[in-house]
Amino acid sequence: MNKVSKWQETEEPKLIQKDFLTLADYSKDDIMSLLYDALELKKQQKMGISHPYLSGKVLGLIFEKSSTRTRVSFEVGMLQLGGHAIFLSSRDIQLGRGETVSDTAKVLSRYVDGIMVRTFEHETVEEFAKYASIPVINGLTDLHHPTQVMADLLTILEHKGKLSGLKLCYIGDGNNNMAHSLLEGAAKVGMHINIASSEGYKPNEIIIQNAKKVGSKTGSKIMITNNPTTAIQDADVVVTDVWTSMGQEKEVQKRLQEFKDYQVNQALCENAKPDFIFLHCLPAHRGEEVTAEIIDGPHSVVFDEAENRLHAQKAILKALLGKKS
Repeated sequence: MNKVSKWQETEEPKLIQKDFLTLADYSKDDIMSLLYDALELKKQQKMGISHPYLSGKVLGLIFEKSSTRTRVSFEVGMLQLGGHAIFLSSRDIQLGRGETVSDTAKVLSRYVDGIMVRTFEHETVEEFAKYASIPVINGLTDLHHPTQVMADLLTILEHKGKLSGLKLCYIGDGNNNMAHSLLEGAAKVGMHINIASSEGYKPNEIIIQNAKKVGSKTGSKIMITNNPTTAIQDADVVVTDVWTSMGQEKEVQKRLQEFKDYQVNQALCENAKPDFIFLHCLPAHRGEEVTAEIIDGPHSVVFDEAENRLHAQKAILKALLGKKS
């Protein structure tokens, strides 16, 4: 059953920005308009109604980090929108042999209609956007993961019927891209967000302060703590991520020790609301950041969340690459 309430929206999402790099760049209305367009696109897809809004459009996909969900969802999304996607591994293009980001961005701007970049340093995707004359989408950097959090917000909206006023609790490595984009997204839409993390792994301070500034206008309350029990109290949504992200493999043993008290398990989740939902961007390490009884249990919506990468990104692609009025 669709729990989503009516949203007074424009006919077509109209984003102010050329690119989709961080959620901090967008207003609440921008984000909500995209989410409701994603719901409509999802409905059409489930009913078998074609929606070739991007007929003839081509998206270049640059991957410096490997992926399952990002690659497949963007490729399938472009196909369902009537367009095409080209996979560009950094090992296969001149970028991997020393060509500058600026030159690559300028060249690709002559060939394709948009670029999705999944990379390490956030400065790389910012440089792509600076020199590209076409839209650039951040598919993940070490600092931000905005497309994933759009899918998270879409999933919460579907299951809870609203976003504003809900309490989201993130437990684990606070200094990672998911925590940062969740901070930005929650603050924008008026959700309360608590982040529980070990000392030394708190979120980026600039992102925290910017989120609090936004939250003061939207009613979003933000808590950063090292106590997971306090953070999860009466939470509507519980989120975690792997303790060791790509590029941090040498820190595995250190991180296992640092975060051993931050596992999302049944005992901890007893403090959340009885009808809480559990999110994880995947891939997950069962027995580390989350137990199997939670991620595979009745509160888990991780596969709805994974599917919603497709629908949320289709809305973004449609807004950025579609016909402009």
